[in-house]
Parts: sequence; C-alpha cells; structure tokens
Amino acid sequence: MKKMDTEFALSAVPASHRSGFGKMLVVMLGLTFFSASMWSGGELGQGLTFMQFMGIVLIGNLILGAYTGALAYMASKTGLSTHLLARYAFGEKGSYLSSFMLAFTQIGWFGVGTAMFAVPVAKMTDINVYVLIAIAGVLMTFTAFFGMKALAIISFVAVPLITVLGSVSVFKATETLGGMEGLMGYEPTEAIGLAAALTICIGSFISAGTLTPDFTRFARKKRSAVIATVGAFFIGNTLMFLFGAVGSIATGFADISEVMFTQKLILPAIIVLGLNIWTTNDNALYASGLGLSNITKISKHKVVIFNGIIGTIAAMWLYNNFVGFLTVLGSALPPIGAIILADFFILNRGSYRAFSDMRFKAVNWIALVAWGAGIASALFLPGIPTINALLGAGAVHVGVTKLVAVLSTKEFALTQTEKVSQ
Repeated sequence: MKKMDTEFALSAVPASHRSGFGKMLVVMLGLTFFSASMWSGGELGQGLTFMQFMGIVLIGNLILGAYTGALAYMASKTGLSTHLLARYAFGEKGSYLSSFMLAFTQIGWFGVGTAMFAVPVAKMTDINVYVLIAIAGVLMTFTAFFGMKALAIISFVAVPLITVLGSVSVFKATETLGGMEGLMGYEPTEAIGLAAALTICIGSFISAGTLTPDFTRFARKKRSAVIATVGAFFIGNTLMFLFGAVGSIATGFADISEVMFTQKLILPAIIVLGLNIWTTNDNALYASGLGLSNITKISKHKVVIFNGIIGTIAAMWLYNNFVGFLTVLGSALPPIGAIILADFFILNRGSYRAFSDMRFKAVNWIALVAWGAGIASALFLPGIPTINALLGAGAVHVGVTKLVAVLSTKEFALTQTEKVSQ
C-alpha cells in the first residue's frame, strides 16, 4: 500500500488532518519570531524617533496582517499551499516560476538565519564560523525533514524563551538610556525617511507572509486561521522589531548579536537565539520544500534536504548582503500574493473549484504580465515599493482578465452572427 503523504505537498489537506487554534498560533508565532526582524528593527531604531518607530511598526503590521490574514482564510477554506493556490491564477506550469522564486527566497532566509546564529557563537568561542554554520545547517535541516509536528514542538519551546530574553535586553537598554524618558527623547543622528522605513518594516517579512497558506492550510476553521495569523504578526513581529530597536538605540548596533554582546547577554542569547532562529529556519525550509516539490513532483522530504545544503553553503554571502536581499524581496514577492488574492476574492468571488477536480491551463500569461507589472510598479512608481507592487499586480491581473473576457465574448458573438448570416 502506498504511504500517505502527511504533508500533502501536492493535494489539499483533508479535514482529518486539520489542527485547532492553539497549534496554529504556536506555529505562526514561531514563524514571526525571527532574529532578522530584530536586525531590521535595529536599522529603524537608529533612524527614527521612538514614536515614529512605533507608528511605522503599527502601520506595517496592519498591512502585513491584512495581507496574511486574507491568505490564511484562503488556505483554510481550500486546504491548499501557496504553490497549489498559484496554479489557479498562474496555470500549472506558470506556477512553477512563482514557486521557484518563493522557494529561492526561503532558502536564502535559511542561510541568513544560520549565519546569524554562527557569527556571534564564533566570536565568543573562537570556533571557526564555517564549522558552526555546517553544524547548525545540518541540525536545522534534520528537524525540518519531519514537517509540521517538529515545527510546532520547536516553536512551543522557543517562543517563550525568546520573549523572556528580549524583554531582559529591552529592560537593560532602557536603563542605559535613562529610563522611558530617555527612550522617548531619543533623536536619530541620521534620519530614515518614513517611506523607506515602512518599506523595511513590510519588506523584512513579506516573503514569509506570502507563504502563510503553507502553514494555515492545516487550520480546522477559517476564523482560527485568520486570528492566529494576524495575532502572530502583531505579537511576534512587533516584539522582534521592538527588541531590535531599543537595543540599537542604547548601544548603536543594529545587529542584535552585537547588542547582546555589549549587554553581556551573549551566553543566554546563544541558546535562545539559536532556538529562535531554528523555528524560522525550519519554516523556511518547509515552505521551500513545498515550492520545489510543486515543480519537480519529488517528495518534500527529499527536497528539504537539498534546500538545506544549498542554504548552508550560501549562508555567509547572504548574511553579508542582507539589505540587498530585502530590496529584492520587497519588489519581486508581493505581486505573487496579490495576484493569488485578486484571483480568488475578486475574479472567483471567494470560491475555487475543488483542486482534485481541476484541469489547469498550462500557463496563464495574464498573471505573468501582472507579476511583471507589479515589479515595475515597485521599482518605478513613487511611494512605497511594496504597496505599489501589491496594488499594481492585483489591478493588472483583474483588469486585463476582465478585458480579455469581454473581448472574447464580443468575438464569439461576431462569429456566431457571421455563421447565421451565411
């Protein structure tokens, strides 16, 4: 008898394998509790007043929450991953391009996270950083191999620990600044523009947000999926940015490992940050495995091992080019999610035909054109690139699809009229 794929990489998750609110919240918190978000928070903390910083994080999380909450609703209703949902909008072979891009970015995040763990440990212990990267990469790949169950267990352990450590770091940093009055009175020496700050805030997690369905497809109820997702982004993302920003204001370092080293928290930080990075890296590998499985039809478990090897090898390069990597994410990934959302909620009025009954077209060229339009909107239009990408891609996908439908109807009517006249 053929063994059931309990991760359902190429099919909808059945009701018998769905989970309740608690498990979904833990998994999504593990996804958002990412040290790279602390790094982004550190960048913002040095360039904004504290009140500006809180405003940017609030607006950014509102946008991320709306985006990911809508994707979570879709996933819970259909039981499908991002990559299988993309087949409806992009076509079966068209979805391969979006799956590759999303998988590539998640492999990249895996590499960044692995290096973020290895670098501070190397500074403290004098162990070669590449040896540490190799060890961490192997261990994180091993647990990602076991899928959702392993993600939930690691998240359950890591989330409370990183909350405690981050709170201690913030308390020490606030004391250094002279209390809340000193924190509220902070003025940056080199200010960041608000549009650029919002781009960093949204762009730092938009790639993971686009992959929300990979996890929330296991939710038993649509309401639970949405609440768990939005709540996780507001709690997790806000805390990560706050931990990074306050430490950065107090010490002058945007890198969270440097902050904690200055605060003499490096030993507990190694343990807890290691677990924290482990949760997000496992989520990244899991999602990248689903993406390449959609393309190759190879078992997700096997693809995860390959992706882990690639991410580990490229870890230091990604770590040293973090800001550039964020720029790529901010322009190329949001259009994918926007097109999927527009296709489901607007063109199909919130309902898809069952995945098992579908015969997908090979490529929906309209969706690919819309993706290009979204990227162009991010790069060339004034305003906030990520928002431009979302709105541009969604508008073009809906507008061109409806225009083509109208023209096709008129052409059909003319053809029928000609047949009658003959």
